[in-house]
Amino acid sequence: MHSPRPVARLLIAAGLLAAPLATAALPSAADAAPAVTTAGTPASPASPTSVTARASAVRVTPLWFDVTVGSAEDGVRRCTIVADLYTPRTASASRRVPAVLATNGFGGSKDDQAGLGRYLAGRGYAVLSYSGLGFGGSSCPISLDSPVADGRAARFLVSYLGGQTGHAFLDAGLTRRAPRLDVVRRDARDHAGRRAAFDPRVGLIGGSYGGGNQFAVASIDPRVDALVPLITWNDLSYSLAPNDVVANGDERATGVTTPTHGAAKLLWAGGFSALGVANGLQNAQDDQQRLLGCPNFETWVCPSLVNAATTGSLDDATFRKLHSRSVASFLRRITVPTLLMQGQGDTLFNLNEADATFRALRAQGTPVKLVWSDGGHSNPYPTGEIDLDAPDARTQYLVGRAYAWFERYLRDREVPTGPTFAYFRDWVRYSGNAKPAYATSSAYPVAGSQRLVLDGSTLTGSPAASPASQMLVTPIAGLPTSYDTPDVVGGSFAGLPALPTFSDTDAPGTAAAWTSAPLTAPLTVVGSPVVDLRADAPTLPAGQPLTLFLKVLDVAPDGTASVVRDLISPARVGDATKPFTVRMPAFAHRFEPGHAVRLVVAGGAISFRGGLLPVPVTIPGGGTVTLPTP
Repeated sequence: MHSPRPVARLLIAAGLLAAPLATAALPSAADAAPAVTTAGTPASPASPTSVTARASAVRVTPLWFDVTVGSAEDGVRRCTIVADLYTPRTASASRRVPAVLATNGFGGSKDDQAGLGRYLAGRGYAVLSYSGLGFGGSSCPISLDSPVADGRAARFLVSYLGGQTGHAFLDAGLTRRAPRLDVVRRDARDHAGRRAAFDPRVGLIGGSYGGGNQFAVASIDPRVDALVPLITWNDLSYSLAPNDVVANGDERATGVTTPTHGAAKLLWAGGFSALGVANGLQNAQDDQQRLLGCPNFETWVCPSLVNAATTGSLDDATFRKLHSRSVASFLRRITVPTLLMQGQGDTLFNLNEADATFRALRAQGTPVKLVWSDGGHSNPYPTGEIDLDAPDARTQYLVGRAYAWFERYLRDREVPTGPTFAYFRDWVRYSGNAKPAYATSSAYPVAGSQRLVLDGSTLTGSPAASPASQMLVTPIAGLPTSYDTPDVVGGSFAGLPALPTFSDTDAPGTAAAWTSAPLTAPLTVVGSPVVDLRADAPTLPAGQPLTLFLKVLDVAPDGTASVVRDLISPARVGDATKPFTVRMPAFAHRFEPGHAVRLVVAGGAISFRGGLLPVPVTIPGGGTVTLPTP
């Protein structure tokens, strides 16, 4: 049921639906209002004959933009952006259409959105697909979606869609100015209530890096009307160095942002760096300045990543840089309808990131809905969610949700946009559209829970009078304690053969584990397991955080155990003398009858830098793990 193409393509290549559409069903521009079912997907397929005709009804215009980005504090620079404009041939000044702005995922280019451009243009939208700064022919260094760089660059493109001239050109030499675009619908006022001369009706879409870009743009440009970010971050400081401790003495987390910086991810950070440098080398002949210092990145990125890998965490300056490039730092400025789609199969941007964004947007009154898909950076999308080579709103659940969102908020159609919360259940069989595998809810999060107590080596629902403790020793130099599935490569990264199955068993003496009795009925968990613990580490140097790694395993009747969704939860405890609470990455998983639930607390993990010193740790019994249940 899984696509052979890895979902990591969303990181390397494009945002949502970025694939050629030679065989996709493309309604004509005249068919701007297809019938919509209650699921928000068009009701009837197009005939094969109409596909070619509808594809030919789309005009593609290559464009180059001369933009200015930066600030007085960070420096001002001129950049060239390469783009393609997709418009219905029937669109005109008297028959205007809404617009969609799309950009690539990390390492990709404008070409990755070719399928999206033709798909939406065939349905009556103007689509401007462009290469983000530092990628695919666009100049200037990678800023990690900074609002003052990527946000300000995109603002020029929004103005072009609104009819402004002067920054768009028809040639790479920037000698032939593009004519005024007069086919896009315009708004009288932006979302701040101000009149703007060049205000298009425009939505943004994209995955991963292209999802973070949407927030950067919307945070500074109130002309944007709708967002559809996929598998993206809430706080990059958490993404690259997570800490899931949400309470430790007087410490509290805000969303996923914690006072004590987290454990550095090694493999994802290395993958990002390699992709960024590779893009810089490909375009070095046009912009050699990008290769100086930190190749193709802003100069602070390389030393920051090296320092994190060496010390095991972020320094304060790096934390501030990453946080400033995250929606967590400017959520109050995101006021337009937002459809969040996050992947359960994702060890880069886990579900807790979308959870934090969703809760904050909902609390401030921003229209928002949340989808937990099956696929993510670490796992391919199954059939019926998104087919990256042939997206189809009729047969793919996520595509239908995104299309309905734009129909509602860009075209003002009274179409259903789906439930407030939907999550994929990988234990439900289906064929075709993945909709039957999705459970839905008008409330979020789920209301139920099951509480288990740590006693000796068991998880029990009945707390013992004097629960026994367990001991472990964290390894030297932050080394791993087991060979869990590494980040980035997952099952098949970039088309590589699947990795062999690694043991989820930690080396003796390096982990503590608690296992429930075999279940007599199915146990469905939907959300973040919350673990309350104490950890005695008397030899830990004063002021040094204690770094542990938590994971939930599904133990089969034959004793084989697997980490649920390969999710590892770093807990970097700021004060090891006080109790602490860990909110682990969320998932939706069904433990079958005869299986058992296991909680492991380990001293190391293969994808993270752990604590640098070996530390004996005693975990007293009596701690609890609370599992959210629907």
